[in-house]
Amino acid sequence: MYFEISDRAKQVEAQLRRFMDEHIYPAEQTFVEQMRGLADPHGEPQVMAELRARAKSLGLWNLFLPDEKWGAGLTNLEYTPLCEIMGRSLIAPRVFNCQAPDTGNAEILLEYGTEEQKQRWLRPLLEGEIRSCFSMTEPGVSGADPTGLQTTARRDGDQYVIDGLKWFTSGAIGSEFAIVMAATNPDGGAFERQSQIIVPIDTPGLEIVRAVSVMGHAGGGGHCEVRYDDCRVPVAHRLGEEGSGFLIAQARLGPGRVHHCMRAIGMAERGFEIMCRNANHRVAFGGPLADKQFVQDFVALSRMEIDQARLLTLHAAWKMDTEGKKAARQEISMIKVVVPNMMMQVLDRVIQSLGALGVSDDTPVATMWRMGRALRIADGPDEVHKMVIARRELARFR
Repeated sequence: MYFEISDRAKQVEAQLRRFMDEHIYPAEQTFVEQMRGLADPHGEPQVMAELRARAKSLGLWNLFLPDEKWGAGLTNLEYTPLCEIMGRSLIAPRVFNCQAPDTGNAEILLEYGTEEQKQRWLRPLLEGEIRSCFSMTEPGVSGADPTGLQTTARRDGDQYVIDGLKWFTSGAIGSEFAIVMAATNPDGGAFERQSQIIVPIDTPGLEIVRAVSVMGHAGGGGHCEVRYDDCRVPVAHRLGEEGSGFLIAQARLGPGRVHHCMRAIGMAERGFEIMCRNANHRVAFGGPLADKQFVQDFVALSRMEIDQARLLTLHAAWKMDTEGKKAARQEISMIKVVVPNMMMQVLDRVIQSLGALGVSDDTPVATMWRMGRALRIADGPDEVHKMVIARRELARFR
């Protein structure tokens, strides 16, 4: 294992840290205030547009995409520290055009899209001119088992007719298109039933029913319930071969899980720093909190857990680069369990050490905790990842 990154990647990392210090952190409160002042809770505040324009002009843009023609040309290992840095602020991924689900959609458009699809959807997505969403999860079936999805795409000449109900289609409000997972062969084998189809949001028959409120929050692009009712799109909108939807989903989720984990490590690291700074100056019961044994226990455990999770994630990224996404499946599943749990434990300690300040929105910690909880479910719940980890390990000794 070799976790050293190139000189170019180190330069980008230094530039990104400066940008965060000089522009992102100072703008966080302005972003919150401008969001509160918007008539549309799904709109974008002016400060975000300004930050995005500045980041793009400096080349801090599409850093997630390893393809040199379309993206920054960085490896998964080189991108991991950058993704962690961005994870320290909830507004940063969007600033650098490195936000989910656009990143995953861009990756599969690049890998499986036709040249026409790339020009129509990938290019403006990477230019930051449009947004997108990924429409797979359904309310009636387990989202962890994509083979059981019920939405169908029936072939009618040179069109697909899509019918079904999705939800947690994140970012649907304001998106230009959705990538929909639908059964093109409902009677086929479990892993050959599904296809992925690009559906423009303004297509007749596509209805955004509502933005599902998640722990009291329904703003931004929303985690939306979307109904497809006799929704017709050309067959040419399909990604890859018919029946390859499951395989494309797996290819999409691998890098996405690494990105989620690195951002979560960034959140835990920032929370850790807030806890330590507060402990050094906060006085209670005759002395600084830093002198209290229970706070020292919080600090020691958090430091060890963050570093362990980071090393495991770096190993997964390194293995993806050296052996491929398929070979790194076990490592990716492991970090998907370890990192979100670590983040929640660390942020919980931070909140406890801050007291009333910790549950307020005067620091980013409470919001990070609220948003972070979903990561133990998104992209596969802990229990499913543990199941597949165990199966692979047991198979080695069978």
